[in-house]
Amino acid sequence: MSKENPYDDFKISDLGDRLARLQRVAQAMDIPILVIIEGFESSGRGRLIRHLVQNQNPKYYDVQVFDYPKDPKGTSPLMKPFWLHSPKKGDLQIFDRSYYFDFFNDLKMSQEEEEERVQTYEAFEKALYDDYTVVVKFFLNISWEGQEENIDAYLDCHRRSIYVDCLDSQQNKNYEAYRSRFARLINRTNFAFAPWYVLDADQGKDSSRQALGILLEEVQRGIERVAVKREEGVRIKRSYKPQAFRPLDQVNMDLALSPEDYDKKKGPLQEAVADLAMAYYENHIPIVLVFEGVDAAGKDGAIKRLIKKVDPRLKKTHAISAPDETEKAHHYLWRFFRRLPEDGTMAIFSRSWYGRVMVERVEGFATDNEWERAYGEMLEMERQLYKKGYLVLKFFLTIDKDEQLRRFEDRENDPDKQYKITEEDWRNRDKWDAYMDAMNEMLERTDTDFAPWIIVPGNNKPYARIRVMEEFLKYGKSHLDQVLKKEVLY
Repeated sequence: MSKENPYDDFKISDLGDRLARLQRVAQAMDIPILVIIEGFESSGRGRLIRHLVQNQNPKYYDVQVFDYPKDPKGTSPLMKPFWLHSPKKGDLQIFDRSYYFDFFNDLKMSQEEEEERVQTYEAFEKALYDDYTVVVKFFLNISWEGQEENIDAYLDCHRRSIYVDCLDSQQNKNYEAYRSRFARLINRTNFAFAPWYVLDADQGKDSSRQALGILLEEVQRGIERVAVKREEGVRIKRSYKPQAFRPLDQVNMDLALSPEDYDKKKGPLQEAVADLAMAYYENHIPIVLVFEGVDAAGKDGAIKRLIKKVDPRLKKTHAISAPDETEKAHHYLWRFFRRLPEDGTMAIFSRSWYGRVMVERVEGFATDNEWERAYGEMLEMERQLYKKGYLVLKFFLTIDKDEQLRRFEDRENDPDKQYKITEEDWRNRDKWDAYMDAMNEMLERTDTDFAPWIIVPGNNKPYARIRVMEEFLKYGKSHLDQVLKKEVLY
């Protein structure tokens, strides 16, 4: 980046006014803006943030301060807090420190973890960018002498001394080691869609002028990108080619279980599920269970039997329907990160993020580009969960078209079941073939070792319910052994 600052002749207040006007345009166009501020300690992050927001409408910006994660090796997904604080459409979100903070400052981080972090950060920023978020990253660079001078000045001021801690002096004493690491990692994470801009903090207010000018340019580019929506005008080139024999075509729909065998197996299996859930809780290993399937295939019935004897304090079932207005104002994955479990508890999703590539695809609620890229985004989320030790299992319950019709009619004729049937169910049935295409592609493209799909034939409800419990126990016991042997966590 050129050392010349084309904004030297501007007043900070004038640049702030221009940014405020441009942000109002972004707000009207539902364009989110994420500004990440990293840098040497005692380099003036607070001053920069103050200059960035001083002319902004307080209703439409937020500053979130992050520090070292309290438990970096805990079970919370690395990016969860950053997803939760990602900007909603039209807002400006500033991260004072971010997921880069401990990444930059951990001089002993292993090469393996470093690679994992770079992949994770790139996926997060690309997902936001693809959702039309403007992502700008500033790094405040400062000389050794400048940092030492600032530390002394901060310590001499009661109001500012709280901002100095051991990391400030540690960086100053090991300045070259930190400077070298910062430069290398900035280069590794300088993505075209989310670039780093290195500011010279020794220049004081001039660095703020430069940051304001850069942000003006980036927001303007973001506005132009949304206005043109060039991506939507380009026909996507899909590399996907369906298998000769699709997954749902291979399911034996005749599998059944007698009522007697069902009653005999159900109780012991439910006890075993409860015991396994408790073992996960005692070892602080969270569980995520996804239930998808053909309408009326029996998802809720299978869920009810699976968790019947699990301690209610250890489980939470999420019935996923159309997003509300708050959820629509964020990236579609935001509402699922909010619902992820921690500390050994269990989250069950009746419908899930996979609606993006099924109902949203078939009904046209997501564009071709949006649902096509969602395959990779969803798998990346699941990969991150697995890396933190989560058990991630995905059940797909299927029935044939004749059985679905029988169940629909049964629901219409039974007053106690009428709440289960809607006009939307009948409309979806009219698009059976389109849904089958979408479901088969989803199963093919998102079945992984770390988050497998378990396809369950559901024409016979007793068989399906027992099968779900048996598969949960099989995969759950194996995964627990792997985690306890440290074969999963990085």
